[in-house]
Amino acid sequence: MALLPFRKAKSSKASASDLEAFLKGFSIEVMPRTAAKIEDFRSLLPDGTRIYIAHIDGTPIDEMVATAKRLAAEGFPVMPHFPARIIADRAMLADWIARYQGEAGVTQALLLAGGVDAPRGDFHCSMQLLETEEFDKAGFTRLHVAGHPEGNRDIDPDGSLKNVMEALRWKQEFSKRTDADMAIATQFAFEPEPVIAWAEGLRAAGIDLPIHIGIAGPAKLQTMIKFAVACGVGPSLRVLQRRARDVTKLVTPFEPTEILADLARHKAANPDFAIEQVHFFPLGGIKATADWTAEHGGAVPRAAAATA
Repeated sequence: MALLPFRKAKSSKASASDLEAFLKGFSIEVMPRTAAKIEDFRSLLPDGTRIYIAHIDGTPIDEMVATAKRLAAEGFPVMPHFPARIIADRAMLADWIARYQGEAGVTQALLLAGGVDAPRGDFHCSMQLLETEEFDKAGFTRLHVAGHPEGNRDIDPDGSLKNVMEALRWKQEFSKRTDADMAIATQFAFEPEPVIAWAEGLRAAGIDLPIHIGIAGPAKLQTMIKFAVACGVGPSLRVLQRRARDVTKLVTPFEPTEILADLARHKAANPDFAIEQVHFFPLGGIKATADWTAEHGGAVPRAAAATA
């Protein structure tokens, strides 16, 4: 699939109300070790914020389930990762599902291949997980799958979008035969143009799953570049590289204000634009991202509102 051309508007400014509307219902991603540093998420995040729990290779399932249980007890909908390549077999998959549901009441899941080069067991992609009897019987109410606005070299080594598009077409068809609500949760990007072109290209290809766009929360520039390289973020890495040439900006956090303003403006002008929500990767810390959203129109936590 060739990306549709996107002509940048003369002004990239978005009104405060546009940005506020675009941030409504944002989600955020944590890991057990980063979540443990937060005393109470209710002091940072609005009620109902979906919290993804990233399952990094080597993290014990006990820590994942304990984190899910803790967040659910604080009143947040929890969406743990199910990385196909680190799940040994259907017995392990069934155990994970049973523990998440039985101990933490989890009803949502993000399925992805996982960040390892080779499968550790029977599964190599999220589609194989979706086809299992274990997921079919689990009765999850919401399932998210991965999206890559700038492609994925692990899936398409030639730099094309051929394989990732075939996978998304398969997931589009799967969405028609599941009772779960489905959406695409994407890798983060730093430029709006590739994101808009990709989203419009999906619609042109008949893929109409809602998109939850990945955005990196405020972080030091060096941290951003490290994660961008590690995660394979390609074309929009140049935004960080340009900034890195200005030594005066190396000591100030890089914030997502510009890309979100552009996307918010585009959404306001095109209500049918497929991006439905924003999903934050808090690369500079959970509190820093939560504070940024509150300062830029996102809903404030109940505890903060009570003391305002």
